[in-house]
Amino acid sequence: MKPVTPAIALVLLLAAPAFAQTDAIGDGVAELPIFDAHMHYKQPAWEPYPVATVIELMDRNGVAMAAVSSTPDDGTIRLRDYAPNRIVPLLRPYHGEAGSGNWTKAPGMETYIRERLEAYDHDGIGEFHVHNIDPADRPLLVAVAAMAKARGIPIHIHSGAAPVRLFYELEPALTVIWAHAGMSEPPSVVGEMLDSYASLHADLSYREWEILGGGDDLDPQWRDVILRHPDRLMVGSDTWVNSQWDDYDGLIAQNRRWLARLPRDIAERIAYRNAARLFGRDVSGKLIGTR
Repeated sequence: MKPVTPAIALVLLLAAPAFAQTDAIGDGVAELPIFDAHMHYKQPAWEPYPVATVIELMDRNGVAMAAVSSTPDDGTIRLRDYAPNRIVPLLRPYHGEAGSGNWTKAPGMETYIRERLEAYDHDGIGEFHVHNIDPADRPLLVAVAAMAKARGIPIHIHSGAAPVRLFYELEPALTVIWAHAGMSEPPSVVGEMLDSYASLHADLSYREWEILGGGDDLDPQWRDVILRHPDRLMVGSDTWVNSQWDDYDGLIAQNRRWLARLPRDIAERIAYRNAARLFGRDVSGKLIGTR
């Protein structure tokens, strides 16, 4: 018999079923605490969804903790002050007239980010959008990468693959959370990026529907990505508009549906353990009902 080379072994591994259906956590997924790694508390939500209501929504859905960024940042601080044990604050640079399409051009943006980081204890910078790579933005992006690296905090970027590669070019030691796993990037590209950058993580908000594949099992391409990188994927709700808050129950339920198709250890990692490790938090169901 010919020896099995590493290359052949890899082919056999990828070709074989990754786990038996009976190994899936199934209904046990309902017991898992969730770390919502992509939440916003923007100003239009403040009145219809007061801080107490947000925490009640989290409690009702078994969401133990959330990483929150907001437009403006005051929303994040308001929510964190109400429930400091449940909220991980990230600094979104959007404020005033500066939004997703023009924040890199806004006067004084570097100073604003630096001063907010000094004034409040943020655990990341973002979520921010980089739609196109403009050489004129490079000095600000260099500064953002340097601030994140100096503080040992991740950036949370909404972009395609190219801007993520740019940030690793600017600061190879950076930790990056890729919002929506690239949003429209196919799972093949998501897998390649995670293969290439050991400190790249991804939240899977807005991808939960395609991960489940519209059927009873995981989409095969997404299953491959998930099983190759179970330690760097997280779930999220992306409450960027109030309609997302209106459907918060449904969003968390959909994430539990696809997590239910995974073995318990992998489901636990993606549901909460990966985010807990990334942000240095202790997360358990005991947080539910507390502030």
